[in-house]
Amino acid sequence: MTDLRPDTAPVSDVDPFAPASLADPIPVDEALRELGPLVWLRKYDLWATGRHETVERIFRDPTVFESSAGTGLTNIKHEENWRPPSVILEADPPEHGKYRKVMTTVLSQRVIRRLKDEFRAHADDLVADLVGRGEFDAAKDLAEAFPLRVLPDAVGLAPEGREHLLTYANLNFQAMGPKNALYQEAVANAVDATQYVNWQMRRENLDEDKLAGSIFAAADKGDISAEDAGMLVRTFLSAGLDTTILGIGIAIKALADNETAWQALRADPSLARTVFEEGLRWYAPSPFIGRTTTCPVEIDGAFLGAAQKVLLLVGAANRDPRRWERPEQFDLARDTSGQLAFGTGIHGCVGQMMARMEAEVVLSALAERAGSVELAGPPAPKLSNWLRGYDSLPVRVTPKRG
Repeated sequence: MTDLRPDTAPVSDVDPFAPASLADPIPVDEALRELGPLVWLRKYDLWATGRHETVERIFRDPTVFESSAGTGLTNIKHEENWRPPSVILEADPPEHGKYRKVMTTVLSQRVIRRLKDEFRAHADDLVADLVGRGEFDAAKDLAEAFPLRVLPDAVGLAPEGREHLLTYANLNFQAMGPKNALYQEAVANAVDATQYVNWQMRRENLDEDKLAGSIFAAADKGDISAEDAGMLVRTFLSAGLDTTILGIGIAIKALADNETAWQALRADPSLARTVFEEGLRWYAPSPFIGRTTTCPVEIDGAFLGAAQKVLLLVGAANRDPRRWERPEQFDLARDTSGQLAFGTGIHGCVGQMMARMEAEVVLSALAERAGSVELAGPPAPKLSNWLRGYDSLPVRVTPKRG
């Protein structure tokens, strides 16, 4: 590969996607963040930054740092991607605006409030059953099971084929990183899942009384095309589950490790939202996002050429000591405003209110029914090019008394 970096820029041979890095990512984040505001990753011929101020600046400048060249490592303007580009995640103004407007309406505060009671009833039922068991896998039986139950129903997916959702989403996120063994395994496992998603995106296979119907209603009004409406439904299928699932699991892990935080939530279940937000900051389930320069630019003393990839180390930025005091501590007294797990600016996650509501009802239900939560065995970390969290999280709980 050609080394395009200026001689004055810090260079690193650290590979954030190596198996050891994915298994223990926090030291890698710290090493890259502390090397400098912008660091050249020699292995991938791209820039990386884990400084909060720099990451936020890039998020907020879509004119210079575009998303339409892909938000992973691949420049999809120059290399073929495994799927067509997302019309909302991999689009820039002015085109991005019309799709963002549709999804903001579909996932408005009014819609989230309408869904909350229904979601809460499901959360109560699920948590009551799990607390009655005494021991369960919080990653699989709660953090994963709950969104997989409520979100497909809310979107209007057909009952058949839902077992393919996480397989497809896994390919989506593995493909954002390098074409390594994790990616190759995801490709091999996702043949049926890809066929399912292509089928499920079609209007005739969706319940139009649900959220999908609102998307296609925008097509009927001429705001977007029918094809684009299907692509927006695909956003739910590829990106609407994993980060929420992992974020809930991370919050439960933090509560099991931190008796003070658990007792605070137990005494006041309305702190569930605070628990989720601090969990996102403390161990971001979406630790990376990519941008591409549209022109030469100087930032923090580094000189970037046009069409160069920049890897935003969101997990590192969320623990930047320049922004956060005692960043390694899970602290419910912390002001988490500014945490970047959902991004920020025009490409801030359009589904973040839905994710927050899902986490809030689950965590508050747990606080209302469980007297204690502790680990019942070692957690199994999720090994993914583009996500962090737990594949398994064995916990032991006792019912709440009185």
